[in-house]
Amino acid sequence: INQGMILGEDNQKMSKSRGNVVNPDDVVRQYGADAFRLYEMFMGPLEMTKPWATAGVEGVYRFLGKVWRLFTDKEGALHPAIVDRAPNAVELKLLHQAIKKVTEDLEGLRFNTAISALMIFVNEVSSHQDHAREALESFLMLLAPLAPHIAEELWQRLGHDKTLAYEKWPGYDERYLVEAEAEMAI
Repeated sequence: INQGMILGEDNQKMSKSRGNVVNPDDVVRQYGADAFRLYEMFMGPLEMTKPWATAGVEGVYRFLGKVWRLFTDKEGALHPAIVDRAPNAVELKLLHQAIKKVTEDLEGLRFNTAISALMIFVNEVSSHQDHAREALESFLMLLAPLAPHIAEELWQRLGHDKTLAYEKWPGYDERYLVEAEAEMAI
């Protein structure tokens, strides 16, 4: 695949002579490597030309902050809302939708829509009172190829002493993807 070009914030080709180059070291220093990686993948389809927008990095950084707060309390310990119970029907549906979407999108190099599926999962799950550890572990497996540093750290906080990198990729079950009801306008 031929990857597209990233333009400067002025929508022109990045170049030293134009003075519109974004130094990746500065972005990593301010937002972290995971936010930088995630933003580059989230900008749009891989093969398209896309303009750089620092505000976009800030948005992805906020998403990673939300992921962090889902797993940890204010002191950085494992969040008490993470409980050892089987995922409920809503969590199973959200999780299997995310697994299917992320799996298919990573295979098709559609990183931006894979990240969007992870954002949807986090937004929905965050609104619940408690969270099944098993569902959040599977979520971290989906996040790991895109934001490996935060995924590994949260994996360890869940009590694992071995790296997440060698865990088996989660599979999805079609029965959790079936809609029980459909509303139709007549």
